[in-house]
Amino acid sequence: MAEVYPAYTEVVLELWLITGCAFVIGLLLGSFLNVCIARLPYGESIVTPRSHCPACHHAIRWYDNIPILSWLLLRARCRDCGQKISWQYPAVEIATGLWFMTAFAHAWDAWGMDQTGQVGPWMAERLTIDVIAGIATLILGFLLIGLLVMDWQTHRLPDAFTLSGIAIGFFLVCTQAIFLGPTEDQVLLHHKAPITAAMSVEKGNVFLTGPEALLGGRLVAIVGAALLLLAIRQAYKLLRKRDGMGLGDIKLLAMIAAFLGFWPAILALFAGVLTASLYAALLLVRGRANRLTRLPFGSFLAAGGLFSSLFGPALLDWYTSLFR
Repeated sequence: MAEVYPAYTEVVLELWLITGCAFVIGLLLGSFLNVCIARLPYGESIVTPRSHCPACHHAIRWYDNIPILSWLLLRARCRDCGQKISWQYPAVEIATGLWFMTAFAHAWDAWGMDQTGQVGPWMAERLTIDVIAGIATLILGFLLIGLLVMDWQTHRLPDAFTLSGIAIGFFLVCTQAIFLGPTEDQVLLHHKAPITAAMSVEKGNVFLTGPEALLGGRLVAIVGAALLLLAIRQAYKLLRKRDGMGLGDIKLLAMIAAFLGFWPAILALFAGVLTASLYAALLLVRGRANRLTRLPFGSFLAAGGLFSSLFGPALLDWYTSLFR
């Protein structure tokens, strides 16, 4: 125990240092995310002009643009005109920081660090795949937090986030496929009828290599998730004679599927529908809405995506175990 305890203490300190750095990086990216939230729904550039006060249009000084700290020191007021600065800015920064910190902590746990501080045995390829998965989690959280706030404020889900997110998610999956081992994640398709082919390993069966299964499955997930919501949208329009869901919501679910896969995306959809329904019921009870009130469903779907990203695999494993 005398030898293990110092090693364990070192691991804990390293974990705190890594997650602390991740939180700071998240704060900085959260500050940039605020710029995206303020400009992208209106088709404005996120590069020019420089960040400025929306009331007096004075450019924000660098020392007034430090995440959280500047907001506190300025007492949530513009230095030039005294206009109140929304609490949204530090909230988004903190949310992004917490997401990065949580994602890094999950990655640390998944990468096999034990109490002696030694890395568990794995191939270099497996480590690379895990690193790519961690990067995907960080990017997905950044996009979902931004889309959550954008849809809540403007009822818009910009293509710059949704379509770009689909492309990024699938690109990262392609990158993961490159590092799969020769037989890793391959799929055996059983057939009763005999199949003869020159490259068949076994008559009557067909093998899908790991990359084929991963890329094909993810493409099916993206298309399937989009078609599912599109079918629901069309059915609602036929029954109610009006749109009940925007195309942005469909692209958002496809983006979640691009990063996580089909069933985690369905879990995100379930969580989004459940929380949106509860929110709508609360508004109806309080007399603040009626059956025609438009809800920012994309915000609830984005929150469901964040939930599914962190807890989806464990919940889906638990659910499928009930049928074994």
